[in-house]
Amino acid sequence: MIGPSIVIKGEVSGEEDLLIQGKVEGKISLNGNQVTVGESGEVRADIFAKTIQINGKVIGDITANEKVIISKSGNVHGNVVAPRVLLEDGAMFKGSIDMDPAGVGKATVAAPQAVPSAAPQIKPSGLDLKSA
Repeated sequence: MIGPSIVIKGEVSGEEDLLIQGKVEGKISLNGNQVTVGESGEVRADIFAKTIQINGKVIGDITANEKVIISKSGNVHGNVVAPRVLLEDGAMFKGSIDMDPAGVGKATVAAPQAVPSAAPQIKPSGLDLKSA
């Protein structure tokens, strides 16, 4: 837990769940765990985790392997990427949401291929469109 009076500037990483009640600036990487930003928490960082719950304020992009929950007291300014996203009534959010049900970053999208038209092209003859 990062308590209300703690300020961290830099990169936070590890192998356990994290509750942030203080201030964090930089990057948070807990890919296999849960990150919770408490109501008094203020984060100016990109967050990468398995599950992310926002009850406080976050300025930065959020990427979760399972889900992101922005509660009614949550305030997020940044983009969200996760297979499941829940915005509770009253939550403040400014950014984009990218939901990938196959898992974050696992699905690939192929570029569409041009398909030749099987129908013959017919050009009208004898029509004067300028005089119409």
